[in-house]
Amino acid sequence: MATPAPELVAVAEAFALPGPVTTIAPLGNGNVNDTYLLEVHSGGSTASRYVLQRLNIGVFPQPELVMQNLEALSAHAEQHPLIGQRWEVPRLIANRHTGRPWLWAEGQFWRLQSYIEEAVTVEAITDREQARQVGRGLGLFHLLISELPPEQLADTLPGFHVTPTYLAAYDQALLCSPIGQDGREQWCAAFVEQRRELAPILEDANKAGLLQLRPIHGDPKINNVMLCAHTGTAVSMVDLDTVKPGLVHYDIGDCLRSACNPAGEEACEPDSVKFDLDLCETLLEGYLDAARTSLSDTDLDYIYVSVRLISFELGLRFLSDHLAGNVYFRTTHPNHNLARALVQFRLTESIEAQEEKIRQIVAKLR
Repeated sequence: MATPAPELVAVAEAFALPGPVTTIAPLGNGNVNDTYLLEVHSGGSTASRYVLQRLNIGVFPQPELVMQNLEALSAHAEQHPLIGQRWEVPRLIANRHTGRPWLWAEGQFWRLQSYIEEAVTVEAITDREQARQVGRGLGLFHLLISELPPEQLADTLPGFHVTPTYLAAYDQALLCSPIGQDGREQWCAAFVEQRRELAPILEDANKAGLLQLRPIHGDPKINNVMLCAHTGTAVSMVDLDTVKPGLVHYDIGDCLRSACNPAGEEACEPDSVKFDLDLCETLLEGYLDAARTSLSDTDLDYIYVSVRLISFELGLRFLSDHLAGNVYFRTTHPNHNLARALVQFRLTESIEAQEEKIRQIVAKLR
Protein backbone atom coordinates (compact mmCIF):
# COMPACT_ATOMS: atom_id res chain seq x y z
CA MET A 1 0.00 0.00 0.00
CA ALA A 2 1.37 3.40 -0.99
CA THR A 3 2.45 5.74 1.80
CA PRO A 4 0.11 8.76 2.07
CA ALA A 5 1.57 12.04 0.80
CA PRO A 6 3.24 13.77 3.79
CA GLU A 7 1.68 17.15 2.99
CA LEU A 8 -1.83 15.64 3.02
CA VAL A 9 -1.13 13.82 6.27
CA ALA A 10 0.06 17.07 7.84
CA VAL A 11 -3.15 18.82 6.80
CA ALA A 12 -5.36 15.98 8.04
CA GLU A 13 -3.61 15.69 11.37
CA ALA A 14 -4.13 19.39 12.06
CA PHE A 15 -7.72 18.33 12.77
CA ALA A 16 -8.90 16.61 15.95
CA LEU A 17 -8.60 13.01 14.82
CA PRO A 18 -8.71 10.05 17.23
CA GLY A 19 -5.43 8.60 15.93
CA PRO A 20 -2.80 8.68 13.17
CA VAL A 21 -3.72 8.74 9.48
CA THR A 22 -2.95 5.43 7.76
CA THR A 23 -4.32 5.91 4.23
CA ILE A 24 -5.43 8.78 2.01
CA ALA A 25 -6.96 8.26 -1.45
CA PRO A 26 -8.81 10.49 -3.94
CA LEU A 27 -12.58 10.30 -3.59
CA GLY A 28 -15.28 11.04 -6.17
CA ASN A 29 -15.15 13.00 -9.41
CA GLY A 30 -16.23 16.51 -8.44
CA ASN A 31 -15.63 19.39 -10.81
CA VAL A 32 -14.75 21.99 -8.17
CA ASN A 33 -13.06 20.77 -4.96
CA ASP A 34 -10.30 18.21 -4.35
CA THR A 35 -11.64 15.41 -2.16
CA TYR A 36 -9.87 12.60 -0.32
CA LEU A 37 -11.00 9.65 1.78
CA LEU A 38 -8.74 9.02 4.73
CA GLU A 39 -8.58 6.21 7.25
CA VAL A 40 -7.50 6.73 10.83
CA HIS A 41 -6.55 4.05 13.35
CA SER A 42 -7.97 4.84 16.76
CA GLY A 43 -6.56 1.87 18.66
CA GLY A 44 -6.54 -1.88 18.26
CA SER A 45 -8.05 -3.10 15.01
CA THR A 46 -10.67 -0.37 14.75
CA ALA A 47 -10.48 2.35 12.11
CA SER A 48 -12.49 5.45 11.33
CA ARG A 49 -12.92 7.13 7.98
CA TYR A 50 -13.17 10.82 7.15
CA VAL A 51 -13.51 13.06 4.11
CA LEU A 52 -10.80 15.68 3.60
CA GLN A 53 -11.52 18.46 1.12
CA ARG A 54 -9.57 21.35 -0.31
CA LEU A 55 -12.14 23.99 -1.20
CA ASN A 56 -11.69 25.83 -4.47
CA ILE A 57 -11.32 29.41 -3.24
CA GLY A 58 -11.62 30.63 -6.80
CA VAL A 59 -15.20 29.36 -6.74
CA PHE A 60 -15.78 30.05 -3.02
CA PRO A 61 -13.87 33.29 -2.36
CA GLN A 62 -15.17 33.46 1.24
CA PRO A 63 -14.76 29.86 2.41
CA GLU A 64 -15.24 30.74 6.09
CA LEU A 65 -18.82 31.76 5.23
CA VAL A 66 -19.34 28.37 3.56
CA MET A 67 -18.27 26.71 6.78
CA GLN A 68 -20.43 28.99 8.93
CA ASN A 69 -23.42 27.90 6.83
CA LEU A 70 -22.52 24.27 7.45
CA GLU A 71 -22.23 24.95 11.17
CA ALA A 72 -25.71 26.53 11.15
CA LEU A 73 -27.08 23.55 9.20
CA SER A 74 -25.47 21.04 11.57
CA ALA A 75 -26.82 22.82 14.65
CA HIS A 76 -30.31 22.95 13.14
CA ALA A 77 -30.20 19.25 12.20
CA GLU A 78 -29.21 18.31 15.75
CA GLN A 79 -32.15 20.30 17.16
CA HIS A 80 -34.67 19.06 14.55
CA PRO A 81 -33.77 15.44 13.74
CA LEU A 82 -35.82 13.42 11.28
CA ILE A 83 -37.48 10.93 13.60
CA GLY A 84 -37.97 7.28 12.71
CA GLN A 85 -35.43 6.89 9.92
CA ARG A 86 -31.74 6.96 9.27
CA TRP A 87 -30.64 10.40 8.10
CA GLU A 88 -27.12 11.75 8.57
CA VAL A 89 -25.60 15.19 8.15
CA PRO A 90 -21.80 14.95 7.79
CA ARG A 91 -20.17 15.94 11.10
CA LEU A 92 -17.61 18.75 11.01
CA ILE A 93 -14.24 18.02 12.64
CA ALA A 94 -12.55 20.85 14.53
CA ASN A 95 -9.08 22.18 13.88
CA ARG A 96 -7.15 21.03 16.95
CA HIS A 97 -5.38 24.41 17.21
CA THR A 98 -8.21 26.91 16.59
CA GLY A 99 -11.34 24.93 17.39
CA ARG A 100 -12.95 25.98 14.12
CA PRO A 101 -13.79 23.31 11.49
CA TRP A 102 -11.34 24.53 8.86
CA LEU A 103 -7.66 25.10 8.18
CA TRP A 104 -5.72 27.58 6.10
CA ALA A 105 -2.38 26.08 5.00
CA GLU A 106 -0.07 27.75 2.49
CA GLY A 107 -2.90 29.72 0.94
CA GLN A 108 -5.18 26.69 0.67
CA PHE A 109 -8.43 26.12 2.58
CA TRP A 110 -9.19 22.69 4.01
CA ARG A 111 -11.96 21.01 5.99
CA LEU A 112 -12.53 17.56 7.43
CA GLN A 113 -15.88 15.81 7.85
CA SER A 114 -17.16 12.44 8.97
CA TYR A 115 -17.66 9.80 6.28
CA ILE A 116 -21.16 8.40 5.76
CA GLU A 117 -20.56 4.70 6.30
CA GLU A 118 -22.38 1.87 4.51
CA ALA A 119 -23.74 4.26 1.92
CA VAL A 120 -23.16 4.68 -1.79
CA THR A 121 -23.88 7.13 -4.58
CA VAL A 122 -24.86 6.48 -8.18
CA GLU A 123 -23.79 8.34 -11.30
CA ALA A 124 -26.90 7.38 -13.27
CA ILE A 125 -30.34 6.12 -12.29
CA THR A 126 -30.72 2.45 -13.19
CA ASP A 127 -34.27 1.78 -11.96
CA ARG A 128 -37.38 3.51 -10.68
CA GLU A 129 -36.69 2.75 -7.02
CA GLN A 130 -33.40 4.61 -7.25
CA ALA A 131 -35.26 7.56 -8.75
CA ARG A 132 -37.78 7.42 -5.90
CA GLN A 133 -35.02 7.41 -3.29
CA VAL A 134 -33.10 10.26 -4.92
CA GLY A 135 -36.30 12.30 -4.89
CA ARG A 136 -37.02 11.24 -1.32
CA GLY A 137 -33.49 12.23 -0.29
CA LEU A 138 -33.92 15.75 -1.61
CA GLY A 139 -37.39 15.91 -0.05
CA LEU A 140 -36.09 14.84 3.36
CA PHE A 141 -33.31 17.40 3.12
CA HIS A 142 -35.78 20.16 2.25
CA LEU A 143 -38.04 19.04 5.10
CA LEU A 144 -35.09 19.03 7.51
CA ILE A 145 -34.06 22.61 6.66
CA SER A 146 -37.52 24.05 5.96
CA GLU A 147 -37.65 25.71 9.39
CA LEU A 148 -34.06 27.00 9.30
CA PRO A 149 -34.42 30.79 8.87
CA PRO A 150 -32.71 31.70 5.58
CA GLU A 151 -31.29 34.85 7.17
CA GLN A 152 -29.07 32.60 9.29
CA LEU A 153 -27.25 31.57 6.10
CA ALA A 154 -24.78 33.69 4.15
CA ASP A 155 -25.16 34.01 0.39
CA THR A 156 -21.79 32.46 -0.35
CA LEU A 157 -22.29 32.48 -4.13
CA PRO A 158 -24.10 35.68 -5.12
CA GLY A 159 -25.84 35.12 -8.43
CA PHE A 160 -25.64 31.31 -8.20
CA HIS A 161 -28.65 29.85 -10.05
CA VAL A 162 -29.83 33.37 -10.89
CA THR A 163 -30.18 32.69 -14.60
CA PRO A 164 -30.16 36.35 -15.78
CA THR A 165 -26.68 36.63 -14.21
CA TYR A 166 -25.47 33.69 -16.32
CA LEU A 167 -27.06 35.18 -19.43
CA ALA A 168 -25.17 38.43 -18.80
CA ALA A 169 -21.93 36.44 -18.32
CA TYR A 170 -22.61 34.63 -21.60
CA ASP A 171 -23.08 37.94 -23.41
CA GLN A 172 -19.76 39.15 -22.01
CA ALA A 173 -17.99 35.95 -23.08
CA LEU A 174 -19.53 36.35 -26.52
CA LEU A 175 -18.07 39.85 -26.81
CA CYS A 176 -14.59 38.56 -26.00
CA SER A 177 -14.84 35.38 -28.06
CA PRO A 178 -17.46 35.61 -30.83
CA ILE A 179 -19.03 32.49 -32.31
CA GLY A 180 -16.96 31.22 -35.23
CA GLN A 181 -17.50 28.65 -37.95
CA ASP A 182 -18.03 25.67 -35.65
CA GLY A 183 -21.54 24.39 -36.39
CA ARG A 184 -22.04 23.20 -32.82
CA GLU A 185 -21.21 26.65 -31.44
CA GLN A 186 -23.58 28.24 -33.95
CA TRP A 187 -26.40 25.86 -33.01
CA CYS A 188 -25.91 26.53 -29.29
CA ALA A 189 -25.82 30.30 -29.81
CA ALA A 190 -29.07 30.18 -31.79
CA PHE A 191 -30.62 28.00 -29.06
CA VAL A 192 -29.81 30.63 -26.44
CA GLU A 193 -31.11 33.50 -28.54
CA GLN A 194 -34.47 31.79 -28.94
CA ARG A 195 -34.87 31.44 -25.16
CA ARG A 196 -33.68 34.71 -23.71
CA GLU A 197 -37.09 35.44 -22.24
CA LEU A 198 -36.88 32.23 -20.21
CA ALA A 199 -33.96 33.44 -18.07
CA PRO A 200 -35.77 35.67 -15.51
CA ILE A 201 -38.88 33.54 -14.97
CA LEU A 202 -38.08 32.23 -11.46
CA GLU A 203 -36.50 35.48 -10.31
CA ASP A 204 -39.55 37.40 -11.48
CA ALA A 205 -41.81 35.03 -9.55
CA ASN A 206 -39.72 35.65 -6.44
CA LYS A 207 -39.90 39.44 -6.87
CA ALA A 208 -43.68 39.17 -7.32
CA GLY A 209 -43.96 37.30 -4.02
CA LEU A 210 -45.10 34.06 -5.65
CA LEU A 211 -41.96 32.14 -4.58
CA GLN A 212 -39.99 32.69 -1.37
CA LEU A 213 -36.33 32.42 -0.48
CA ARG A 214 -35.54 29.40 1.69
CA PRO A 215 -32.50 27.35 2.58
CA ILE A 216 -31.49 25.14 -0.37
CA HIS A 217 -28.82 22.54 -1.11
CA GLY A 218 -27.76 24.29 -4.31
CA ASP A 219 -26.29 21.27 -6.12
CA PRO A 220 -28.60 18.25 -5.67
CA LYS A 221 -27.24 16.10 -8.48
CA ILE A 222 -28.00 12.43 -8.10
CA ASN A 223 -24.45 11.62 -6.96
CA ASN A 224 -24.88 13.99 -4.01
CA VAL A 225 -27.68 11.81 -2.59
CA MET A 226 -26.29 8.94 -0.54
CA LEU A 227 -28.19 5.63 -0.50
CA CYS A 228 -27.91 2.91 2.12
CA ALA A 229 -25.63 0.20 0.73
CA HIS A 230 -27.98 -2.50 2.08
CA THR A 231 -31.52 -1.19 1.56
CA GLY A 232 -31.04 1.44 -1.17
CA THR A 233 -32.94 4.06 0.85
CA ALA A 234 -31.72 7.67 0.93
CA VAL A 235 -29.71 8.39 4.09
CA SER A 236 -27.83 11.65 3.45
CA MET A 237 -27.02 14.52 1.13
CA VAL A 238 -23.39 15.53 0.73
CA ASP A 239 -21.37 18.29 -0.98
CA LEU A 240 -23.07 20.97 1.10
CA ASP A 241 -20.82 23.89 0.06
CA THR A 242 -23.65 25.45 -1.90
CA VAL A 243 -26.16 25.49 0.98
CA LYS A 244 -27.49 29.06 1.03
CA PRO A 245 -30.71 31.05 0.74
CA GLY A 246 -32.41 30.45 -2.61
CA LEU A 247 -35.49 29.04 -4.30
CA VAL A 248 -36.26 25.37 -3.71
CA HIS A 249 -37.05 25.25 -7.43
CA TYR A 250 -33.35 25.52 -8.19
CA ASP A 251 -32.93 22.24 -6.30
CA ILE A 252 -36.02 20.53 -7.72
CA GLY A 253 -35.10 21.48 -11.27
CA ASP A 254 -31.47 20.46 -10.88
CA CYS A 255 -32.36 17.11 -9.33
CA LEU A 256 -34.84 16.29 -12.10
CA ARG A 257 -32.43 17.46 -14.78
CA SER A 258 -29.69 15.27 -13.36
CA ALA A 259 -31.75 12.17 -12.64
CA CYS A 260 -34.08 12.00 -15.64
CA ASN A 261 -31.41 12.05 -18.34
CA PRO A 262 -30.35 8.39 -18.65
CA ALA A 263 -27.66 9.32 -21.19
CA GLY A 264 -25.90 11.44 -18.54
CA GLU A 265 -24.18 14.82 -18.57
CA GLU A 266 -21.22 13.42 -20.48
CA ALA A 267 -23.26 11.72 -23.23
CA CYS A 268 -21.11 11.19 -26.32
CA GLU A 269 -24.11 11.54 -28.65
CA PRO A 270 -26.22 14.61 -27.77
CA ASP A 271 -29.02 13.34 -30.02
CA SER A 272 -29.42 10.37 -27.63
CA VAL A 273 -30.37 12.68 -24.76
CA LYS A 274 -34.00 12.42 -23.68
CA PHE A 275 -35.91 13.49 -20.57
CA ASP A 276 -37.41 10.31 -19.09
CA LEU A 277 -41.00 10.86 -17.94
CA ASP A 278 -41.20 7.63 -15.92
CA LEU A 279 -38.16 8.63 -13.90
CA CYS A 280 -39.60 12.13 -13.52
CA GLU A 281 -42.86 10.83 -12.09
CA THR A 282 -41.17 8.39 -9.74
CA LEU A 283 -38.65 10.94 -8.48
CA LEU A 284 -41.39 13.50 -7.83
CA GLU A 285 -43.42 10.86 -5.97
CA GLY A 286 -40.48 10.28 -3.64
CA TYR A 287 -39.80 13.98 -3.29
CA LEU A 288 -43.38 14.98 -2.51
CA ASP A 289 -43.90 12.04 -0.13
CA ALA A 290 -41.20 13.67 2.01
CA ALA A 291 -41.52 17.40 1.34
CA ARG A 292 -45.16 18.09 0.34
CA THR A 293 -46.04 19.72 3.67
CA SER A 294 -43.35 22.37 3.16
CA LEU A 295 -44.58 23.38 -0.32
CA SER A 296 -47.43 25.62 -1.46
CA ASP A 297 -49.67 24.99 -4.46
CA THR A 298 -47.84 27.81 -6.22
CA ASP A 299 -44.54 26.04 -5.59
CA LEU A 300 -45.96 23.02 -7.45
CA ASP A 301 -47.08 25.25 -10.33
CA TYR A 302 -43.44 26.12 -11.02
CA ILE A 303 -41.96 22.60 -11.12
CA TYR A 304 -42.10 22.30 -14.92
CA VAL A 305 -40.62 25.79 -15.26
CA SER A 306 -37.79 24.88 -12.91
CA VAL A 307 -36.61 21.74 -14.71
CA ARG A 308 -36.73 23.49 -18.08
CA LEU A 309 -34.89 26.53 -16.76
CA ILE A 310 -32.15 24.75 -14.82
CA SER A 311 -31.21 22.47 -17.72
CA PHE A 312 -31.06 25.56 -19.96
CA GLU A 313 -29.06 27.42 -17.33
CA LEU A 314 -26.43 24.69 -16.99
CA GLY A 315 -26.06 24.52 -20.76
CA LEU A 316 -25.59 28.29 -20.77
CA ARG A 317 -22.89 28.02 -18.09
CA PHE A 318 -21.04 25.29 -20.02
CA LEU A 319 -21.22 27.31 -23.23
CA SER A 320 -19.96 30.47 -21.51
CA ASP A 321 -17.04 28.57 -19.98
CA HIS A 322 -16.21 27.11 -23.38
CA LEU A 323 -16.09 30.58 -24.91
CA ALA A 324 -14.04 31.90 -21.98
CA GLY A 325 -11.40 29.19 -22.39
CA ASN A 326 -12.57 26.58 -19.85
CA VAL A 327 -11.73 28.51 -16.70
CA TYR A 328 -14.44 27.20 -14.32
CA PHE A 329 -15.37 23.58 -15.00
CA ARG A 330 -12.67 20.93 -15.20
CA THR A 331 -12.24 19.61 -18.73
CA THR A 332 -10.37 16.80 -20.46
CA HIS A 333 -10.27 18.32 -23.95
CA PRO A 334 -10.74 21.81 -25.51
CA ASN A 335 -14.35 21.22 -26.61
CA HIS A 336 -15.46 19.40 -23.47
CA ASN A 337 -17.67 22.23 -22.21
CA LEU A 338 -19.15 22.70 -25.67
CA ALA A 339 -20.13 19.03 -25.72
CA ARG A 340 -21.63 19.40 -22.24
CA ALA A 341 -23.62 22.44 -23.37
CA LEU A 342 -25.04 20.47 -26.30
CA VAL A 343 -26.22 17.73 -23.93
CA GLN A 344 -28.04 20.19 -21.67
CA PHE A 345 -29.65 22.03 -24.57
CA ARG A 346 -30.85 18.75 -26.10
CA LEU A 347 -32.26 17.86 -22.69
CA THR A 348 -34.02 21.23 -22.56
CA GLU A 349 -35.56 20.51 -25.96
CA SER A 350 -36.83 17.15 -24.73
CA ILE A 351 -38.33 18.76 -21.62
CA GLU A 352 -40.06 21.41 -23.74
CA ALA A 353 -41.49 18.78 -26.07
CA GLN A 354 -43.08 17.02 -23.07
CA GLU A 355 -44.35 20.07 -21.19
CA GLU A 356 -47.97 18.98 -21.04
CA LYS A 357 -47.09 15.49 -19.80
CA ILE A 358 -44.80 16.88 -17.09
CA ARG A 359 -47.55 19.25 -15.94
CA GLN A 360 -49.97 16.33 -15.86
CA ILE A 361 -47.58 14.37 -13.64
CA VAL A 362 -47.40 17.27 -11.19
CA ALA A 363 -51.20 17.67 -11.24
CA LYS A 364 -51.65 13.95 -10.48
CA LEU A 365 -49.25 14.12 -7.52
CA ARG A 366 -50.80 17.19 -5.89
